[in-house]
Amino acid sequence: MIRTIFLLLMLLPALSVAEGAVQLALEGGSPVTINEVYHRDGVAYLAVDEVLSVLGLSGSWDSVKHVYSIKTPRGKAQMSPGSQFLRLGGQFQPLTNSPSFIDGRLRVDESFVVVHLPALLNLSVYYRNLDPSVEQLPSQSSIDHLFSFLLRKQKPAGVKGLRAVAIDPAHGGSDPGSMGPNGLKEKEVTLAVAQGLQKRFKMRLGLPVYLSRDADYSITAAQRFSAVNNPEVDALILLHAQSALSEASRGAVLFIRPQEQQAKDGGTDSMALAVQLSQALSRAGIQVAAIERAPLLPLGQGDLPTVLVELGYLSNPADREILGQPAGQERLAEALYRGLKAFAQQQ
Repeated sequence: MIRTIFLLLMLLPALSVAEGAVQLALEGGSPVTINEVYHRDGVAYLAVDEVLSVLGLSGSWDSVKHVYSIKTPRGKAQMSPGSQFLRLGGQFQPLTNSPSFIDGRLRVDESFVVVHLPALLNLSVYYRNLDPSVEQLPSQSSIDHLFSFLLRKQKPAGVKGLRAVAIDPAHGGSDPGSMGPNGLKEKEVTLAVAQGLQKRFKMRLGLPVYLSRDADYSITAAQRFSAVNNPEVDALILLHAQSALSEASRGAVLFIRPQEQQAKDGGTDSMALAVQLSQALSRAGIQVAAIERAPLLPLGQGDLPTVLVELGYLSNPADREILGQPAGQERLAEALYRGLKAFAQQQ
């Protein structure tokens, strides 16, 4: 079975960063070719300063606040790496994909260029991807099928509790994820908490914990699947930390599959796991904002108990104090361990 899964993974298109080219122009202007286009997980990213230059706009990076500001006819627009919101005055507009530093430059995705910039300019923007076939994701149904195939587990008769846990610490390597105003990176937080959780399971319960990455390096989306390839894995935890333009947003948020998906797969274990994790975090004095149902790709399909945990906001001072300190990271790992252990005792 594992060999079959490995072959399926190898048949998927590579999801590593690659280069392409696009043409860009204001309405009625001559198209300008941008050759430095990166594709990550099937999404094309362009250097924001190069895009703005073509469109006659200017922007600036604040290295202290980690905010990029754009001067537009509608006023100053601001965004931050890892944040999925664009701020214009007192309004916040959701972004399809958050800006990200790739190869040393802040980059935005295609939807930012074709949706948000025209709205900021009150003008149409001509955009053409000259190499749309490069690094495209397989169809949604193919991804869903693969996740479904990977996540459906069968326990031997009479086996209770958890046999093993898979943990995916988000980002890594050249992808820092969200960043706090003090330079704290999401990739550092998620790895530290994942390693703390792994250590507790091994030392206290003697159970194997499989990490998608165990150091600071980049991995592809396909490689992130490897943690759940092991047939004894009975739960999957995806660790993230987010950022917002407002310091007011704070607290952990736990995501599970949508209700209709869960019902179709015949299981409610993801909600049961999320509840135990939420209660354990709260008992540890860590604020929990919500448990949300969301159609996020990393949650996939299938009946494996799966929870995506946003550990807190790097942009909030109180959350950042926990996320950025070894003692706080240990506190998070201990709470997640207790939540997983309580869930295991229910099985």
